[in-house]
Amino acid sequence: MRYIPNSPEERAEMLEFVGLSNADELFRSIPADVQLGRKLNVTDPLAESEVIAAMEGMAAKNTATTKPSFLGAGVYSHYSPTVVDHLIQRSEFFTSYTPYQPEISQGTLQYIFEFQTLVCQLTGMEVANASMYDGSTAMAEAYLMAQRVTRRDKIVVATSVHPEYREVARTYTQHGSADIVEAAYDASTGRLADTSALDDKTAALVIQSPNFFGCIEDVKALADAAHAVGALLIVVVTEAISFGLLKTPGECGADIVVGEGQSWGVPTSFGGPHLGLFATQEKYIRQMPGRLCGIAYDKNGNRGFVLTLSTREQHIRREKATSNICTNQGLIALVATIYMETMGKKGLQEVAEQNAQKAAYAKSQIAAIEGYSIPFSSPTFNEFVVRGPRPATEILESVREKGIVGGLALSKYYGGHENDFLVCVTETNSREQIEFLVESIRHS
Repeated sequence: MRYIPNSPEERAEMLEFVGLSNADELFRSIPADVQLGRKLNVTDPLAESEVIAAMEGMAAKNTATTKPSFLGAGVYSHYSPTVVDHLIQRSEFFTSYTPYQPEISQGTLQYIFEFQTLVCQLTGMEVANASMYDGSTAMAEAYLMAQRVTRRDKIVVATSVHPEYREVARTYTQHGSADIVEAAYDASTGRLADTSALDDKTAALVIQSPNFFGCIEDVKALADAAHAVGALLIVVVTEAISFGLLKTPGECGADIVVGEGQSWGVPTSFGGPHLGLFATQEKYIRQMPGRLCGIAYDKNGNRGFVLTLSTREQHIRREKATSNICTNQGLIALVATIYMETMGKKGLQEVAEQNAQKAAYAKSQIAAIEGYSIPFSSPTFNEFVVRGPRPATEILESVREKGIVGGLALSKYYGGHENDFLVCVTETNSREQIEFLVESIRHS
């Protein structure tokens, strides 16, 4: 009964109160063919020490995190200063109250405001919200916002945008009026090549930079192409560390910047939790989804932090709300905030430079291996595509057997790329690890 708060007698009383004879009747609306139909495959009761031993035994099977890894593709391994983990474990952060009542949640609102400010500075935009679930849902919300702003429904999205982001966005918008059209990338550069789908019905052009292949797009040229037909430019960024080196999307003409902030101090953690970034120009602020924190002053001039423009959310306007995103990844946004403020401007720049330099070294070394090449000519940040002499799945499996995670086979997402794989190098990869990767590929 330690882990079940209600006694059998209490459960029977609750069932009687709602007019049911047993707990199975609670699930009678679920079709029989999808019900399990048997008891769960669990062990007999164990002592606490036995449970701990069993969990440690299962945890010992997790060996991938101990291997050198060059896997990126939207989730990145970066070093996070120990102060980040220490500070977020303080009780006032773990138990912070929802910011709907500002008089008892000033601390929460303050770090949300600081998070928004940092996102604006790094993206070059004027306003940012208090984070979203993750990068993919942020991109989907950008689709909907572009439709509201332009009163158009056509969304042109580059196929060099993360395939899983595109899939989430399509699922997210499938029952609405969005008309999603995909635009091809150039086979030689890896950049978006075809903007012929842009017309006077287009709400937005959606690109990723660095894109899924690691190639840096010509954001300014694509912004000009989108604006020429009255469309918005949505820039997606999955690798937030790139903000430390590349010109901001705002400087290049982006109207909406969305992305994933996992790189800012958040561990890979088997793929989550993450936090979505969402920033835009101030003139579009009333169409922006999610929470927005602002500064207010009372009659005595005392500063306070409050949620503002909340009528966009479903808890105020219900079905008329701009967005049904009425929560935020608060603790994860705090992680990102502490990371950015700990690193500072110079620290973020140094990390970004290390990523770019180490990736360039790895790229040159792999390209020198007989039978291997770099298929895309565009400049890259910390990811790049390698083309091998045989299927990439075979190469990566051979590399894995040598004790290293070598990258991601592109055949999972793109037909015609059976011999190509994506390699990511971050500041956590040493020169020795890079050379180990090169030799593992050479002898695969």
